[in-house]
Amino acid sequence: RPPMPPPPGAPTARILFLTDLHWDRRYAPGSSAACPDPLCCRGAPHDGPGAAGFWGTYGKCDLPLHTIDALLAQLPNASSHTGDGTSDTSNGTLGFAAAYWTGDIPAHDVWQQSRGDQLRALRTVTALLRTRLGGLRVFPAVGNHEATPVNAFPPPYVQGNQSAAWLYDAMAEAWQGWLPPTALHTLRAGGFYTAQVWPGLRLVSLNMNFCSQANFWLLINATDPAGQLQWLMGVLADAERDGEKVHIIGHIPPAHCLRSWSWNYYRIVSRFEGTIAAQFFGHTHLDEFELFYDEETLSRPVSIAFVAPSVTTYINLNPGYRVYEVAGSYPGSSHAVLDHETFILNLTEANAAPLGTPPRWQRLYSAREAYGLPMAFPANWDLLVRRLQDDERLFQRFWFHLHKGHPPREPCGGPCKAALLCALRSGRAADPTLCRPLRPALPFPRIQELWRQQQLC
Repeated sequence: RPPMPPPPGAPTARILFLTDLHWDRRYAPGSSAACPDPLCCRGAPHDGPGAAGFWGTYGKCDLPLHTIDALLAQLPNASSHTGDGTSDTSNGTLGFAAAYWTGDIPAHDVWQQSRGDQLRALRTVTALLRTRLGGLRVFPAVGNHEATPVNAFPPPYVQGNQSAAWLYDAMAEAWQGWLPPTALHTLRAGGFYTAQVWPGLRLVSLNMNFCSQANFWLLINATDPAGQLQWLMGVLADAERDGEKVHIIGHIPPAHCLRSWSWNYYRIVSRFEGTIAAQFFGHTHLDEFELFYDEETLSRPVSIAFVAPSVTTYINLNPGYRVYEVAGSYPGSSHAVLDHETFILNLTEANAAPLGTPPRWQRLYSAREAYGLPMAFPANWDLLVRRLQDDERLFQRFWFHLHKGHPPREPCGGPCKAALLCALRSGRAADPTLCRPLRPALPFPRIQELWRQQQLC
């Protein structure tokens, strides 16, 4: 049974979504924005053009804490929520019902990070969120940059100094006000958990590092190294039995995972399509999505993984964040995404303003408005991909939004477009059959090669 639009007057809820903040505590306004290192905008003042801006910089740069603080400070009154999937608008501002935060807290200076650096980033940014978001419940997920070495997440059976206990224990301590004891228990064990968002809606936070192509620990066993997929099926079966809907959050999108894990996850989504109301990911820093189809015919869209743009500028992007509108709490609610809005900070404008001027965050677009979607269900996004193939003007609008209003100078020609549209249809890794309905002019290995070139992080 596909999701139904909410009846007139039914409550809706707004969910704040933050991902890939990448705070650089060594960011220095005025420093060089071009350097030989993987991360710039740090160090001594730089004379002449190419200096780091106060609020952030286009280039290989992450963000200063004051930009992240400015983002949170200008949000609507985030604590004006009722906790039951509806928003309290009595104060004249529309609040959020919850916040989803999908990781990557530290900067990209991965060659010089220590465990102490990572824990400082975790605690500093968590404290900032607590201060700025007040009583709003935040549901975090673990990013690939939280560990050091980067991407190194050993399975739970690895003990001693090699284990990830130093990170998960610190997360459980930092996030204990947001999560119940049962969630903290599995968070400490493997970096994943489940918790109720409001009556009728359950959240599952996955540790997607157990599917990461860059996690060398998975050379030992890549199928289900932490028993996380087995656990997920149990949570979904219980939710199905209890009549709950489920939102899944995680850092790395499923199609970016190792093939065996990705295909098993796709199968789980297909089995529980009536229970999984929405999926939310980050990691790519871009504004995109991945569609899931029924396994029998690969033609009926059953789910969509939304991939939200990053807060950080890395590489050559405006800072941004996402707000999802979902069906609220009422009998028979789908709890599905009804629309989403993306907000950005125009860096050119912000850095040109007199120092001390608060930066002006602006709504870049709303999905239904920009793309003419009657609803924001999987079938609507499936039709959009087909429209993007034939309508060049619409595709260029999507390309502009994909890069948060600051697209690369090189236009997206035929091969680029074929690879991008193929990616939007691909909810699992390395499956050429998902692209065939688009009749791409490129062989699939060439499409995969273009995917690798476009990865920013």
